[in-house]
Amino acid sequence: MNETMTTIMNRKSVRAYTDREISPECREQILRAAAAAPTAGNQQLYTILDITSQELKEKLADTCDHQPFIARGKMVLVFCADFQKWYQAFALAGCCPRKPGPGDIFLAVEDAAIAAQNAVTAAESLGIGSCYIGDIMEHYEVHRELFHLPDYVFPALMLVFGYPTEQQRERPKRRRAPLDFIVHENEYPQFTSEDIRRNIGDLNGMEFDQWMEKFCKRKYHADFSLEMSRSVGAFLKRLEDYMGMENKN
Repeated sequence: MNETMTTIMNRKSVRAYTDREISPECREQILRAAAAAPTAGNQQLYTILDITSQELKEKLADTCDHQPFIARGKMVLVFCADFQKWYQAFALAGCCPRKPGPGDIFLAVEDAAIAAQNAVTAAESLGIGSCYIGDIMEHYEVHRELFHLPDYVFPALMLVFGYPTEQQRERPKRRRAPLDFIVHENEYPQFTSEDIRRNIGDLNGMEFDQWMEKFCKRKYHADFSLEMSRSVGAFLKRLEDYMGMENKN
């Protein structure tokens, strides 16, 4: 493998960091890599919030499913799906723009996620670990106020960075499903029960049913997962209300 492929294949989530600070030069390289990411129509439908306030980091450690390591991150970035800027630009040019809808926001989420992955890969190449925090999608109302977000901006994902501890560097990366389970030609397959049992989950020697029951309870049925669905739904409901108001006018 070449150096780029090695960086991609070796990257894993890092949640424990040394005291070493990330230099301004490395921070800029990570941010420039994010901004260089592929983007729909070169619109860059995202805004990156660089969280430098320790008080804000500690607040996020609480609102994002009570994860203390967030507050210890040496660099914390919130990637917001952002259609606000383009909506304002269209209005400024006299385009009489329609209200942004779910498709616009989903496109912006795609842009934000692509930019975030560029940041992750750049950080890995610099020896800096990272961890995605999907829980930033929870508590939309709280985060909206915390970040002073306008109507057409949604905090889609967060990244926490830091130099990994020795234990984190040596920890093996968790296995991924084989390609023949993930990649299929032309159409979605009909998975058999055996396909599912053989390929889903990192069982670590446990029986499938036992592992799946524990994972479902810890993740899918957990309070944070239910809150995430409620929070995203609340944001989409606001969009729907705005679009409904436009249609009435």
